[in-house]
Amino acid sequence: MNKRYIYLGMTLLCSLYMGNVTAKELKIGFVNAVKVMEQAPQVSAANTRLEREFEPRQREIANGQREIKSLEDKLAKDGAIMSETQSRDMSRDIINKKRDLKRQQDEFREDYNIRRSEELDKLQKQIIEVIQAVAKEQSYDLILSDGVVWANDSIDMTDLVLKRLGISRSPAPAAPKQPQRPTRESE
Repeated sequence: MNKRYIYLGMTLLCSLYMGNVTAKELKIGFVNAVKVMEQAPQVSAANTRLEREFEPRQREIANGQREIKSLEDKLAKDGAIMSETQSRDMSRDIINKKRDLKRQQDEFREDYNIRRSEELDKLQKQIIEVIQAVAKEQSYDLILSDGVVWANDSIDMTDLVLKRLGISRSPAPAAPKQPQRPTRESE
């Protein structure tokens, strides 16, 4: 969140607290966004979806790494008994396979990050909807999240939001974890 908005919000909050609230008490709530993102049940569902979606490509990259390693081992072992042309051709083949594998890894990372961002956006929208619904149902005037250094347990509604997210298991996904990325040991 932009610092200007944080300062504006804090200024507004302080002015309301200092006596500008006329007829009623201001009801403030707090949601720990990090805790929600870590514990929302939709997170594991999204992680599973992403793992299933990207697993074939991860396997393909791992197979490419093994193939390159095998060719490098063969060249190291048999290079002395190969003709110069065979050795040069095998070296070029290894270099080309490494280049292709690096391109595959880069595309994998880019595609994964795009999909992960899509999943994260869906989850964030769902969390905001749940927070707004709880705030309206419980007559909150203000709900704070990011930028809060400390909040009293009496205004912390994080567990209530998590409970609601657990109950409403709609198809909206969560913030997925990073998959095990193929290593670059074969480069």
